[in-house]
Amino acid sequence: MSKVYARRRLSILAAVTGLIAMVGIFNGPTASAALPTPVSGATARSYLASLTVATENRTGYSRDLFPTWITISGTCNTREYILKRDGTNVVTDSACVATSGSWYSPYDGATWSSASDVDIDHLVPLAEAWDSGAGNWTTSQRQAFANDVTRPQLLAVTDNVNQSKGDQDPATWMPSRTAYRCTYVRAWVQVKYYYNLSVDSAEKSALTSYLSGC
Repeated sequence: MSKVYARRRLSILAAVTGLIAMVGIFNGPTASAALPTPVSGATARSYLASLTVATENRTGYSRDLFPTWITISGTCNTREYILKRDGTNVVTDSACVATSGSWYSPYDGATWSSASDVDIDHLVPLAEAWDSGAGNWTTSQRQAFANDVTRPQLLAVTDNVNQSKGDQDPATWMPSRTAYRCTYVRAWVQVKYYYNLSVDSAEKSALTSYLSGC
């Protein structure tokens, strides 16, 4: 066997081994995913510059106008889908309810072993979306927003942290983990841009400040 042929064979073997490892990472029982990677800081700054600045209006808002949770896959609804996506070693029953696993909350750095301690946060809250344009949407459009597993909009986090956040925007609330703030604002701007939602002046000022360091 020539040295060139041997090197090629080793390179091919390494590539195949790497591919097998990647498959294991994504499909293995200990696989853990997280928020879909948001746009870069530069792209987020570009998006933010193009967003309409407007005063928020909550007239007529009701959470019931944003239907949750819907079936995403098989017997899994949106909450169960995100719990499986964001957790580690998640075991579910036939109804897709998480019976065991662990969940790391990137907002506060806590890890939980019970799904009941975890909420699925709408990164851009439903009321905030209503305030900034969703009040003019159809029910089906609001349902799509409330159950969007493609954009960086849904995330498993500590329940009381999610509840303390409520419907606040980045002008008044940010994750306590400073290491996650860049990801948070990039995701926030991406979602608002994708759904053509406006920002108010205080929100834009806060986003501009946080994004300057991203």
